[in-house]
Amino acid sequence: MTRRSIALAAAVAMSGVLLATGQAAATSHTQAQAGKPPFPYVDCIKEVKKQHKASDARAKHICDQLVKKGWIKPPNA
Repeated sequence: MTRRSIALAAAVAMSGVLLATGQAAATSHTQAQAGKPPFPYVDCIKEVKKQHKASDARAKHICDQLVKKGWIKPPNA
């Protein structure tokens, strides 16, 4: 597993905690280093499906929530 996939996996895993508690993650939208948030939307969908065996709709919902928090790039970006 690469650093990027580990970081994305951590972001997806954390999403469950953040969604459950309603806490917002404080992140910067202008981080320039590779392997740091925001991650590509497509990678988020793949990782959510792989880790949580989620449906397409559930994976999209989780990734949309992470877009709002700044962890994932919007799908049109």
